[in-house]
Amino acid sequence: MRASPGDNPWVERKLSSRGRSAPAKTPDPFLPGALVIVSLGNPREKFWGMILALGPEGLRLSGVELASFEDTAAMAREGEPFTPAVVFFPMHRIERVVLDLPDGHLSSLSQRFLAKTGLDPSTALAPSGSPLVDGKSSDDSTSHALKERA
Repeated sequence: MRASPGDNPWVERKLSSRGRSAPAKTPDPFLPGALVIVSLGNPREKFWGMILALGPEGLRLSGVELASFEDTAAMAREGEPFTPAVVFFPMHRIERVVLDLPDGHLSSLSQRFLAKTGLDPSTALAPSGSPLVDGKSSDDSTSHALKERA
């Protein structure tokens, strides 16, 4: 039984010995600066934020716990100081990382944050001194991780 054309485009482009074309190199969407939602286990938590670094050891993220998203947006809207948490999650705790994208008619968290606060989420979540803000890092391990991903 053959699948309909377009059911699985990546597999269809996969290199085979029969002369089919090679898959186009797709960029990694989980690079530093990507806005994501992270599901964690043991203890169960969810975070919304910006990837600072992702490697075999774990994920560095600048963001907020999903449970406090609405409170954080309200604080930012009222002009109160907003400082995202910069956290490291070891890989064994990470269950899933998904891009913060809209789903049909549902807005992404980034779109909701922008609508509620008027602040660009990428700017609000980037920690000061971050290589994502000023292009340099005083933390050699972060700098090294970012260079490896590039």
